[in-house]
Amino acid sequence: MKKTTVFYWILTGLLAVLMGLGSFPDILSVPDAVALFQHLGYPAYLLPFLGIAKLLGVIAILVPGFPRLKEWAYAGFVFDLSGAMYSSIAVGDPASGWIFFIIGFILIAGSYILHHKRLKHRSAMK
Repeated sequence: MKKTTVFYWILTGLLAVLMGLGSFPDILSVPDAVALFQHLGYPAYLLPFLGIAKLLGVIAILVPGFPRLKEWAYAGFVFDLSGAMYSSIAVGDPASGWIFFIIGFILIAGSYILHHKRLKHRSAMK
């Protein structure tokens, strides 16, 4: 169980860093984020909304308890990355940029699976 907990926190920490650091440029509507959104064909006013949603998702995953909220946060991260990857493909960006999406999906899946293993172990101990 200890190994599962360690790997869970490593993957969850990396996921929190990835999504957390990605949320700040969106919230602040920095020029590079606005340029990326224009490249993808989205309006800039959507940036702060998505940034705040990502930041709230990070908080939901890191705070203990609130199991249903955690489920929605994991789902939201999958929706966010899926939409971003699809948009990137749709505008013809090269496949070399997909590595960041794949890393994100791996972190989400690993954190989610280990989260449920920890929950299962806890309920078995009661």
